[in-house]
Amino acid sequence: MLSRKKSNSLREATAFAFLAAALYALNMPFSRLLLGSVEPLYMAAFLYLGAGLGMLGLWIFRTEPKDRTFAPITKNEKPYILGMVLLDILAPALLMFGLRSTLAANASLLNNFEIVATSLIALFLFKEAISRKLWIGIVLVTLASVLLSLEDFSAFRFSSSSLLILAASTAWGLENNFTRRLSNRTSSDIVIIKGIGSGFGSLILALLTREAFPQVGFILLTMLLGFVAYGLSINYYVKAQMQLGAAKTSAYYAIAPFLGVIFSFLIFRVLPMASFWVGLILMAAATWFLITDTISIQHTHPHKHTKVELRSIGDDLVREMVEYSHSHFHAHQRENEEDHEHSHQSDADHDLVRP
Repeated sequence: MLSRKKSNSLREATAFAFLAAALYALNMPFSRLLLGSVEPLYMAAFLYLGAGLGMLGLWIFRTEPKDRTFAPITKNEKPYILGMVLLDILAPALLMFGLRSTLAANASLLNNFEIVATSLIALFLFKEAISRKLWIGIVLVTLASVLLSLEDFSAFRFSSSSLLILAASTAWGLENNFTRRLSNRTSSDIVIIKGIGSGFGSLILALLTREAFPQVGFILLTMLLGFVAYGLSINYYVKAQMQLGAAKTSAYYAIAPFLGVIFSFLIFRVLPMASFWVGLILMAAATWFLITDTISIQHTHPHKHTKVELRSIGDDLVREMVEYSHSHFHAHQRENEEDHEHSHQSDADHDLVRP
């Protein structure tokens, strides 16, 4: 009975993970459609306001016990929250300007460059480790991004729209690293903060640049898209992660760009150039390496060992067993990131991962 209940729970969690990916995949094609009636800065503003206000509404009217209050922002969190909000003003604005004159299918794949930016910034700025598979994935995503960004192969000229989308992905990569520093915050906290903060920031920017104010109907549609593609997507992602763990959930979520491509084909009925299909294959290969890499979780914890030392007592040398401890990085092939216990005999028992 218990195993059947657990099996049903895992199936539900898997469905939530795919639903999160599908909802996020709606962002590119429907944003591209709405850009005909809503200016880029207003698009960015109302997408984020829709996500932030929508998640705030879910948080206020949630059905579970309301014993948790919104924790005040600490001094250590302030610079990361400020950076997160500012980057979430810049990144969607760049994306919307780039999306105006490029295919939504191309934009969906180019958005994968965020993985490259996140990983390299984590390496150089925060000294985090990058595994061999992740390096392979980074190289493949970069090659695909270059291919998808080329406008004129003979002159090796890049599309300005694609470069704007890559710049947006880089800004989001830095923002991801700032968000990671907010480890004491729940995902709903973060979506509410970035949604409302970045949304109002983008709205002020749109007013200052005197973009044409959109009609109320298009504002509501944009906010609905933001709530669905950002707010609800993250909500279902978290629900899935509670059952499946972060590694499996992120692996399922990796299908989002490819679903975005499918949705774009269905909506716009436009087939891209041959270079797109090569880029698609490279992105698919990169995704495979990234998915398999998430199963290998890098972490540290201390180990105690004993060794024999010679100790001098008067004129005699005495052999003595001494206990000591140390910490190091290593990886385990596991199904998820649940806490675990295990023993080690010596350092030879694991593959060290250098930070």
